[in-house]
Amino acid sequence: MGSMSWIHWVVVLLIVVLVFGTKRLGNIGKDVGEAVKGFKKGMADDDKPEQLNDQSRNSDSNASARNDERSQR
Repeated sequence: MGSMSWIHWVVVLLIVVLVFGTKRLGNIGKDVGEAVKGFKKGMADDDKPEQLNDQSRNSDSNASARNDERSQR
């Protein structure tokens, strides 16, 4: 009664296929695969430092300069 034999697993698999159908199981597998790919891509993107382009650097420095002028008044 401890572990299940391979015959038990085959019966469970057949029941799952009968309940859900092969098309739905294929869609679930596809969705899980896409989720794993997205997760891996997200983890790889976190390792790369973000680089700001020149426009955003200039706008950030201009905004801080404007804030300094306002605080001096």
